[in-house]
Amino acid sequence: MPPSDAELGERLAARTLELIDIPSESREESALAAHVLGLLPGARDLGDTCVLGGEPGARVLLGGHFDTVPAQDNRPGRRDGERVHGLGASDMKGALAVMIELVLAGIPLGALFFGREELPVTDSALTPLLRRERLEPELVVMMEPTDNQLHAGCLGNVNATWTFHGRSGHSARPWLADNAIPKAAAGITALAAHDPAPREFGGLRFVEVASVTRITGGIAANVIPDRAECHVNFRYAPGRSPQEAEAELVRLCEGHGELRIDAHAPSGPVAQGPLVDALIAAGDLDVAPKQAWTPVAEFGLAGLPAVNFGPGDPPQAHTREESVEVAALVRCYRVLEALVAR
Repeated sequence: MPPSDAELGERLAARTLELIDIPSESREESALAAHVLGLLPGARDLGDTCVLGGEPGARVLLGGHFDTVPAQDNRPGRRDGERVHGLGASDMKGALAVMIELVLAGIPLGALFFGREELPVTDSALTPLLRRERLEPELVVMMEPTDNQLHAGCLGNVNATWTFHGRSGHSARPWLADNAIPKAAAGITALAAHDPAPREFGGLRFVEVASVTRITGGIAANVIPDRAECHVNFRYAPGRSPQEAEAELVRLCEGHGELRIDAHAPSGPVAQGPLVDALIAAGDLDVAPKQAWTPVAEFGLAGLPAVNFGPGDPPQAHTREESVEVAALVRCYRVLEALVAR
């Protein structure tokens, strides 16, 4: 007999706490990978903290990352009546608990676990795995925090260094120098004058935005600086090629300083088709654009259609007070169970 929602909630909450209490900050996922490998009958160790469990060749593959951001005095976890609290509860150990319990219950889904998602995409364990392993699901459900909505696609993510040059000199005679900091200020002000730009793709409204997220400069208290540097982050919608996105960031920064692209994680396509429709129908899900980057992009580059759907609440992710609602874990499980039943 299938468990009641109350019984299922207790099981999922206990599993989430179990996973929270196994440290798995990025690059330290091996203990959790070994633990999950031991839990799932027939699971395969794919190397480099990647584990594949569930039904071989399943039409639907669930995806989840082992790693968390660094701890903020929020481990071990704890449970109150309605929520499980602790590092990674929302992003995404609650989702891992759902994946594990679905596999243990014999629900015919695949489950792929991997590491280093919280690091730049160049460090991800997923992209190399997709190059060396032949995976052919008809749909990947990446269980990022979506508050049990379906979030389609994902934004691309460009990181760049923006350098402003001047000429150093004595601060008592600034007219003999050329201060790089006011040049940086002018560039930052010009960039900030560009409003967030809505962009339609796949019937959804994404928002493109460029932001300065760090600034450094200065030599000494009595020296006019000859150099200032900013870090610029540009998020762009599906439908732009990586080359178009980089050209757009250059345009936004044009006339100020020198721009160097440091890292680029491309956008993820908006998946469509019968299985996406079936997932939406299984839970009468709200559909929204994913206003962030997720591994949907990596699956897309490998030719695998993917969507974001998970029990975590996005605003909870990476916070000191991170938690996940037990009822959200149950709902996520039931939706995926119903998808297979369809």
